[in-house]
Amino acid sequence: MMSSMARRRTLEETVPDGSWATSAATRRSMLSNRSRDTSPELKLRRLLWAQGLRYRVAAKPLADRRRSVDIVFGPAKVAVEIHGCFWHGCPQHYRPPSSNAPYWSAKIARNQARDAAKLAALEAEGWEVVVAWEHDDLQEVALRVAEAVARRRPQPRQRPAEPCE
Repeated sequence: MMSSMARRRTLEETVPDGSWATSAATRRSMLSNRSRDTSPELKLRRLLWAQGLRYRVAAKPLADRRRSVDIVFGPAKVAVEIHGCFWHGCPQHYRPPSSNAPYWSAKIARNQARDAAKLAALEAEGWEVVVAWEHDDLQEVALRVAEAVARRRPQPRQRPAEPCE
């Protein structure tokens, strides 16, 4: 009987027929990419936490949507997305791969369309969305997020003054 670790290793070392991967090494590399807890995301979360901001991670702010957002400040209705230059097609740094180019250009175009639809849906529901790229200065991004949260955070109700007798 094959252990789950051995089964995973076998899956990573082979390229199924019709796969997007051009080699076992490419497949292994792409399978190792994370969808959450990426290095830029962790750094930004540490900066936000140090500022005293509390948030939810990989949350779904819209009940009827399948898509999650990287960092969510619920009461303030601020959503933060951290885009990787390759996966989201950064205008500054994205370079399409030379192998399997038609697949990758279609894949990145679908990712960009999904990003635009998610942004539009969030804004339509009254959310402010802060989008950062992995190459952005995360200190500046943390300040932008903190300002957005402070601006949009619901203020506590003031108690009416006691009438003087």
